[in-house]
Amino acid sequence: MKDLRSAVLAVVVWVAALLTICFPAIALPGALCCVAVAGVLVVVARRRRGSVPAVRSHAGATSAGLVVLAVLCGAGVGVVVAAAQPQRALLAESDGRAVEAVVQVASSASIGDDGRLWFDAVTVELGAPGRLVAVAAPVRVGIAPIDGADLGATVRVMGQGKATDPFERAGLVVFGSSAELVRPASGVFAVAASTRAGFVARVATLPEPGAGLLPGLAVGDTRAVSAELDDAMLASGLSHLTAVSGANCAIVVAAVFWIVSLLGGGRTLRVVLALTALAAFVVLVTPEPSVVRAAVMAALAMVTVLLGRPSAGLAMLSVAVCGILLADPWLAASPGFALSATATAALLVLSRPLLTGLGRWMPQPLALALAVPLAAQVVCGPIIALFSAQQSLVGVVANLLAAPVAPIATVIGLLACLAAPLPWLADLLAAAAWLPSTWIATTASVSAGLPGATVTVVAGPLAALLVGVLSAAVTVALVRPRSRRLRAASVLVITLALGLGGARMLLTGPLAALTTPAQWAIAACDVGQGDAFLIRSAGRVALIDTGSEPDALRDCLAQTATDRIDLLVLTHFDLDHSGGVAAVQGRVGTVLHGPAVEEQDARALASLRAGGATLVEGTSGVQGRLGAARWRVLWPTADSMAFPAGNDASVVIEIEGGGVPRTLLLGDLSEAPQRMLLSSGRLRGAYTVVKVAHHGSRDQEHDLYEAVRPHVALIGVGDGNDYGHPRAETLALLEAVGARVLRTDRRGLILLGEGDHGLEVWSQRAPPDTEQNDE
Repeated sequence: MKDLRSAVLAVVVWVAALLTICFPAIALPGALCCVAVAGVLVVVARRRRGSVPAVRSHAGATSAGLVVLAVLCGAGVGVVVAAAQPQRALLAESDGRAVEAVVQVASSASIGDDGRLWFDAVTVELGAPGRLVAVAAPVRVGIAPIDGADLGATVRVMGQGKATDPFERAGLVVFGSSAELVRPASGVFAVAASTRAGFVARVATLPEPGAGLLPGLAVGDTRAVSAELDDAMLASGLSHLTAVSGANCAIVVAAVFWIVSLLGGGRTLRVVLALTALAAFVVLVTPEPSVVRAAVMAALAMVTVLLGRPSAGLAMLSVAVCGILLADPWLAASPGFALSATATAALLVLSRPLLTGLGRWMPQPLALALAVPLAAQVVCGPIIALFSAQQSLVGVVANLLAAPVAPIATVIGLLACLAAPLPWLADLLAAAAWLPSTWIATTASVSAGLPGATVTVVAGPLAALLVGVLSAAVTVALVRPRSRRLRAASVLVITLALGLGGARMLLTGPLAALTTPAQWAIAACDVGQGDAFLIRSAGRVALIDTGSEPDALRDCLAQTATDRIDLLVLTHFDLDHSGGVAAVQGRVGTVLHGPAVEEQDARALASLRAGGATLVEGTSGVQGRLGAARWRVLWPTADSMAFPAGNDASVVIEIEGGGVPRTLLLGDLSEAPQRMLLSSGRLRGAYTVVKVAHHGSRDQEHDLYEAVRPHVALIGVGDGNDYGHPRAETLALLEAVGARVLRTDRRGLILLGEGDHGLEVWSQRAPPDTEQNDE
């Protein structure tokens, strides 16, 4: 009961933090009101103390004390948020303006999708270029990659500022155009950075895929993890292994505790040395906020369990949550913090009942290995569903396979990192850690590649509710409470979920091709806000762009019974055109690509080449055959400097013959390059099918569409996208030239083919009545 009351205290403080960071104006008035309420409660409690029996007085005093404590914690949160507003207001003044900032790096750095090096920082000075003022507030910084941007380093950045929402921890995002290292990290942070860098360099000499994953497992450095493996880790529910989480910290604590125990150390010595090792681990992997909170959660969980006092764990966790939120209220809106807290609570509350339940069905060691990841999965699943559209259906099984070796990879990898002064020993340990790392990488790749490994849902409260109901049903079925009705309801929910999941696995896997017509020449894949189009002739298949998500593209390939891509056209390297390339890795014959100028573009092409593909740069005049069809590149012009790499340098291709209707695919060209393409004379007459440029954006050249006069206009676009695509002006233009508009957001997968009576159209979903106005 006491643990439950303390948990309620944590929930109250969490709600208070959420309210104050979302509505900062109420922070100070709310804090004052909380202090007043606390004073009233204390006075009332004192007056009642002498008028009730001692037992009731003690119970009432305890409850009243918790209420007062909750109110005072709410006041403290309000004071912290209110105190931060003047500095955040100064940051907001730089919104949309050129800024110069001197910042101190406060987190590990990682390369983003835009090629920038991103890290959290605290400002030292900020202002317009050359007019700096002292400001101390959290910011998020993205710069061109530089050496030395380690925790504790000071960096000067020139760029543009963008204000964030009130509930975001960083008050400003700085998009850097230039950066210089003012002062490198020093002290223990410099030693830690040097140690990590040496370990990453040593591991890089080992074979893939284990080499890229090992630094992430050991020290949380994921820079060497390929995009394909990263996607597989997410799809298989194993991505938590490469983030420095409570699991990593728990492994360190447990390993030291066990070793000291073997050497005969007493309980006090075991705890002291385990927590000392945890502190050293935090410094090594970078003591950023996410790592510190994970360490606190792990320390609480492991200490309470290992000291034989697990019953006190929930109370300690609640107190820790309150303390962390008082120090940093913005963590209340952090999914990572919510996952850390709930996973730790699951370890304390659910792991033992689940272990007992699983023990009825399997050997105790296997039940123990499964209970912990299952407890975390059932509790964290609903939270993940609030923010992520992708839910892993193989996560529990993948974690069961990976869990036994993850501690081995982490501990031996850490020892290899720390053994750097003895190169022969470090090499030996790194090689030993490579084996379990490779096993985990292989587990991720194989499980993520299974039909129906993930399910795509609409992230939000409804998805969280559905996942929560299923998680509760699984827990009830395993724990087996006394209520027969509750057990029967859980079995019904699980049976229904298994039936629907099995049907989906069949319809998106072995039977996927049976849900679509076999005769088609062009397929517009439904990959959300992005492009992915298949063209088939005489058994040969071309894929023009991949969309942003590998799973969405995999579904399309399964539905169209496409196993190999003979020609992959990457019109340009924006995420919504090339992000799904992992779905065809190792299955591509030739890659025809647009200008590759960024480092991540070159990495994507190198990965395709390693999978056996031949690379060809797509410039006007390049041509070839696809089965019985002929294709030709119309844009961009070789060595042209008129337009930079990206949308306006998209590869534009035409293809016809061999059962393929005359088709023009315009990439993401805007109005100006469309006009130049039209004036070049490379467009020859009308086209039966045109893939509309840039998802139907407003930026179109009317005369081009008038010249090509398509019968069908295909638009790859996501439902309810933030860009308003396709724009009404573009739909009106297409209607004016007599084109029938087919959109993936309304029809899903669209198949086109030449039939006895002309062009035939099949779509996965019937279009709404309103679409008739667009066709």
